[in-house]
Amino acid sequence: MRYLGIDWGEKRIGLALGDSETKIATPFKVVGGINEIIKTIKDDEIGMVVVGAPLKMRNAKLKMQDEFLEFLNSLKKKINIPIKTIDERLTSKAADALIGGKKVKASRDAIAAMLILQNYLDRN
Repeated sequence: MRYLGIDWGEKRIGLALGDSETKIATPFKVVGGINEIIKTIKDDEIGMVVVGAPLKMRNAKLKMQDEFLEFLNSLKKKINIPIKTIDERLTSKAADALIGGKKVKASRDAIAAMLILQNYLDRN
């Protein structure tokens, strides 16, 4: 099965791909909206989506959580495959640590999506 990892953000959405055979996630691309996600799901024959859920360190509600839930509900209505959510705290900081000062082809958002998906694959 092929997986799509999503690092949702108000401005950019990072995507990562992985599969059940290798259990390795790789950064894919950054998109601007849900229609590009749906196209990726169709084009890459995705069987499951793993979305990073934004939480504060003490499980408090973030200001942007309502927008995230709106995004998640919209995605659920438009696709017919399982969607799992996973805690995404610190993935952007971890992505920054992986990148460091180096120039890399993958963006911070796609790398954060990779970390979200890899975390899911490692646990399941």
